[in-house]
Formats: sequence, structure tokens, C-alpha cells
Amino acid sequence: MEMRVNQIDLNGLTFQYRESGEPSAPPLVALHALGKSAGSWDQAAAVLGENYRVLALDQRGHGGSARTNTYSFELMCNDLLHFANAMNLGRFSLIGHSMGGTVSYLFSQAFPSRIERLIVEDTPPPFSDRPIEVPSKPSGPLPFDWQVVPSILRQLNEPNPEWWARLTDIIMPTLIVGGGSSHIPQNKLQEVSELIPNCELVTIEDAGHFVHEDNLPAFLAAVKSFLIS
Repeated sequence: MEMRVNQIDLNGLTFQYRESGEPSAPPLVALHALGKSAGSWDQAAAVLGENYRVLALDQRGHGGSARTNTYSFELMCNDLLHFANAMNLGRFSLIGHSMGGTVSYLFSQAFPSRIERLIVEDTPPPFSDRPIEVPSKPSGPLPFDWQVVPSILRQLNEPNPEWWARLTDIIMPTLIVGGGSSHIPQNKLQEVSELIPNCELVTIEDAGHFVHEDNLPAFLAAVKSFLIS
């Protein structure tokens, strides 16, 4: 399946995205994890693109998108709104992994009428449990702006309690895919699935945090069955 890489100007910043599937197919937007890029969805998009117009966005500071020096979940949520509007997506399905999953929760809370179905891979909204230490910057070039790391970890360490309080505002059908042996506490995914009114939790044992990379067939089976249910 053909993968098209495009750039778009959003709110004065240049963003890159990868598109697969027919332009007339129902839209599905995919958001990647911290330090990754839209390319991490390529294998999943090749399959999902048979039935959907898959739009994988390089979030700010990542891949081919702008390095802005200012990063937060809220800004990334705003970027998604600008992207959806620029692409004329009235309603669309949304899939987010890790950092992209938190952006997806925030967007679905703020703009529930825009989301057809929500899929979140192995992340709850940030919760303060034990502080995560900010690692020092590795030497050598990185495929993303290092400044994203301390910015996002700060929000993980001091999360906005509203992010959990507003899970009940996520009214569209929702699927959470857990990785079982992941470093993410799976009981937190269970808590989220009980707070979102119309939510299903599927755990893919021993897949780890990068479910769609480490067990793509099981991930796709769960996602496809949810999207057509």
C-alpha cells in the first residue's frame, strides 16, 4: 500500500504527516509515543489503510515536524485540533500510543463530538505515583528535540487532576489495549476503563509497552474487531 508523506502548516508551524488508504475512506488519526514518530505506525497503517484513511502525525518536536522549544500535552492537543480542521476532518477515529495516548484522552475530553471511536495503547492519563527522574541528554544526534523529554516528564510528575476527573466526559466507544508485561501499571488501565462510560479493555499478555510493534497481529485483531463492532 502506498504511503504518502506530506507537510502542512498549522498555526504558523510546519508539521509532517504520513497518509495511507483511500482519501474517501473514513479517517483514522494516529499519534505516536515520546521520542518516536509517525513512521512507528507504518506497519499498522498498511493494514488499517485497507479500510481507513490513516493519517499519522509527527507531533511537535518529533520526526519532520517543527522543533518549538515549548512542549506540553495541551499544546499537542491543540496541534491535533488544528490538524483535524486543516484536513477538514469533521469526525474521525483516534488512536494514540503512550504520550500520544494522553493527548488522545485530552482531545476526546475537550472535543467529544469530533471523535467517532477512541483507541489508546498502553497508557492511562498521567498520575502522580513516584516521581520519574529526568535523564540527562544522550550525546549524539537524536531524531526528536530532547527538550520534549523534561517538558513531558514534568507533566507526568505533576499531572493535572482534571485529566482523570474528566474521563467521564469521554462518551464515544473506547478501546484500551494493554501490554500486560509493560512497565505501565495495568491496574491503572483497568481504572480508566471503568471511568470511561463505554470502554473495553483488551490486554495482550507479554507484549510490553510497544504493543503494536511487539505483537502487531494481536494488536490489529483487537483494533479491527473494535472498529467494526
